[in-house]
Amino acid sequence: MQSASDRHEYPAHWEADVVLRDGGTARIRPITVDDADRLVSFYEQVSDESKYYRFFAPYPRLSAKDVHRFTHHDFVDRVGLAATVGGEFIATVRYDRIGEDGMPASAPADEAEVAFLVQDAHQGRGVASALLEHIGAVARERGIRRFAAEVLPANVKMIKVFTDAGYTQKRSFEDGVVRLEFDLEPTDRSLAVQYAREQRAESRSVQRLLAPGSVAVIGVGRAPGGVGRSVLANIRDYGFDGRLYAVNKAFPDDRKEVDGVPAHRSVRDIDGPVDLAVVAVPAEHVPEAVAECGAHGVQGLVVLSAGYAESGPEGRERQRELVRHARAYGMRIIGPNAFGIINTSPDVRLNASLAPEAPRPGRIGLFAQSGAIGIALLSRLHRRGGGVTGVTGVSTFVSSGNRADVSGNDVLQYWYDDPDTDVVLMYLESIGNPRKFTRLARRTAAAKPLVVVQGAGSAPQGHAVRATRLPHATVSALLRQAGVIRVDTITELVDTGLLLARQPLPTGPRVAILGNSESLGLLTYDACVAEGLKPTPPLDLTTAAAPEDFHAALARALADDSSDAVIVTAIPAVGQGLAGDAALAEALRSAAEQVPGKPVLVVHVELGGLAEALSAATSTAPQAAAGPPVIRADHPFRALDRLQAAPAPAGPPAPETSERLIPAYPAAERAVRALADVVEYAQWRREAAEPGKVPEYENIDEKGAAALIDGLLTRGQGLTLGTDETCELLGKYGIEVHRALPAPTSDAAAEAARTLGYPVALKATAPHLRHRADLGGVRLDLADEEQLRRAYAELTELFGPPDELRPVVQGMAPRGVDTVIRAVIDPAAGAVLSFGLAGAASQLLGDTAHRLIPVTDREATTLVRSIRTAPLLFGWRGSTPVDTPALEELLLRVSRLVDDHPEVVAVTLEPVVVAPRGLSVLGASVRLAPPPARDDLGPRTLPTY
Repeated sequence: MQSASDRHEYPAHWEADVVLRDGGTARIRPITVDDADRLVSFYEQVSDESKYYRFFAPYPRLSAKDVHRFTHHDFVDRVGLAATVGGEFIATVRYDRIGEDGMPASAPADEAEVAFLVQDAHQGRGVASALLEHIGAVARERGIRRFAAEVLPANVKMIKVFTDAGYTQKRSFEDGVVRLEFDLEPTDRSLAVQYAREQRAESRSVQRLLAPGSVAVIGVGRAPGGVGRSVLANIRDYGFDGRLYAVNKAFPDDRKEVDGVPAHRSVRDIDGPVDLAVVAVPAEHVPEAVAECGAHGVQGLVVLSAGYAESGPEGRERQRELVRHARAYGMRIIGPNAFGIINTSPDVRLNASLAPEAPRPGRIGLFAQSGAIGIALLSRLHRRGGGVTGVTGVSTFVSSGNRADVSGNDVLQYWYDDPDTDVVLMYLESIGNPRKFTRLARRTAAAKPLVVVQGAGSAPQGHAVRATRLPHATVSALLRQAGVIRVDTITELVDTGLLLARQPLPTGPRVAILGNSESLGLLTYDACVAEGLKPTPPLDLTTAAAPEDFHAALARALADDSSDAVIVTAIPAVGQGLAGDAALAEALRSAAEQVPGKPVLVVHVELGGLAEALSAATSTAPQAAAGPPVIRADHPFRALDRLQAAPAPAGPPAPETSERLIPAYPAAERAVRALADVVEYAQWRREAAEPGKVPEYENIDEKGAAALIDGLLTRGQGLTLGTDETCELLGKYGIEVHRALPAPTSDAAAEAARTLGYPVALKATAPHLRHRADLGGVRLDLADEEQLRRAYAELTELFGPPDELRPVVQGMAPRGVDTVIRAVIDPAAGAVLSFGLAGAASQLLGDTAHRLIPVTDREATTLVRSIRTAPLLFGWRGSTPVDTPALEELLLRVSRLVDDHPEVVAVTLEPVVVAPRGLSVLGASVRLAPPPARDDLGPRTLPTY
């Protein structure tokens, strides 16, 4: 297949797997001379009507000349791509470069005619749209800037493919044919169309996995026990609403069922469709199972089998082959080495996982790469599911294991418009594609909360993705910018998730505290202050407070416009037991219902559990073994971190209550941390509703900068600009760098000072001394030549000869606060703008803020204020506030430069002295290089292997 072309080698990088509109997959690849038989077979399966639309005349079969023409390409002026499933063509597209006269041409002609043909059985799946994206990317790579297509007016479907693509186009009608011409340069609308199609396709692909109409478990043991038999029992016992089959090639011919489930030796023996196959056989037998599933038309796989990338190089290659094999049949995979999936919807009721007890139905979507973390999350949600007024559960759960195919990005696409999911919780060991995840997270977080625990791991084994060079903390900051609620532990993940699932978002950081324990109230107050919230002094109801007192106090606090949230601290009254706790829970619930717009949290202490622990510790003698503690399901303030919950009733759990639920926390710090995260998210939601804009500046010379960059890059692929070139390029964007003149001798220094005018500064620019005033490599406010020569002598005596020091003379800038601005293009995350104060203290503390480029005016404002040392810019301890509007404008200009010219891969402005009026850029460096490829601007593709 990959034979050499007439003029170019086979372009293997054009091969790609794509997700189609219905959630299935197809492979797109160049057509070669080896595809003649496939092309003929494909054409025979196309209807006469589709052939007529393609050739404008009856065309029952392809001639030998046609086959030769459509399979021989030079991959420059003539290119053909095919979409394949199971190795066979389902659609083709080709372009032929043409000149102004419409005849075949070569470069520099930049227009081409394009034509499609889609097999009738696959029309309506979005195949043509995917092929248009890919053939367009190929054409741009080959210097083609415009496509032309001639279509019969009756071919409405194909006209719609072109018109819906979002490209700038014009349309004409002549001689009974519609002629469409459109530019191939991506536009905002074409990217929006592409992203919308991507979301629908990937969402649908996950939906097919989570809501199948039929399931086959492959690898069901003949005897009780084992992974396959356990998963089969979990699916059956949870009440799966569809058809269920047990499969094992070792079953005897006369075995018809297993545990009441129809049994078969092969998937191919099943009479009827199978939507999902759960594979639980040893890794060496998985390829056979995948082939049988593909031949039977199975839509997706959950592979529980281990022995893949987690086991070493041989396993990584086995994993790559598994993905290639499954995608060849149009199937998507969760796994391998997966824990499984759960869907609690009453219309599905699927527990295709190793969890013996499924979570309660609810509104939380849960994703975990790690099976062990998945177990822990399900366990904690099961224990924590009960609140003061009811329970909270899970809508869907996905544990992706090695996530060889389906990843967190895919599941996020599904949850974005899933009506059964209100809150998304994700445990991510790594983020393989930060640029895409950030884009999806920003869109999702604008509609529903997204809480993430982000590990510090690398990309999953076997994935061919670009690794980010950004520090872990920087990636976390960028996630928060995208609206992600970033937490550090799975305990915080559950704490924050339950608050979001049960309570409304607060409108601000003001917190009212009330309760029957003064000490617990003060602890809560201190925790609020530490988290940046604005608490009011706690209201102590005293330990004698009855439920009616709590009701009245909570109702008053909720009705008070001076608070945005209420935390209730409670210790149970001695001797009242469960009855008293239930009365208190009802009092809080009824009060919260009166003012439903504010969140309410409860911090509780359970004396019963403490008393039991103290009683057990009164004797040092050995004690008889006791069973694990059992938590009463009806206890409104039960301990949250016991080991075992009360046994659940058989069958599917009861659904989540529709009442407003009040979450309870065993420690003030946990409740307050969750509330602080939610307050920050609510603020982001309000700001996201008005995201700001990227301003235009009249004195930006974008074309001049582009010409300068093109000229400089002719000198090399990676180039750090000199001082003059740096100043010239930055000047094109209205960024003036304070002039500095070299001073290789004391006489040269004196001449430079006379040119610039006194007072001046003398600086050593050697790498080990640059920007290190603390080492003594800078002399400021030199008022005359005598002081300058004395300072020059001191520097050379202390640090060495001038050729090592590289001294420069610079005019004095107005005093102010020294800051640093940097921009860098990361191959995975994209362009990032960073800001912080200059100096060792900020560097040691890591006090730097980050934003993704392009930065809006609103983001520039928040960037300046988001560092911990920001008060130094705003008049801290009586100092004069500096000109932060000028600083924000500089940030925006740097953002524009990097966004307009991706060849600018790094910019550093250090120091930038921000004075009470204006600022001065005293040092700058710029690096140019060919920009990294932009995956988000290319056609839709699945990760490669």
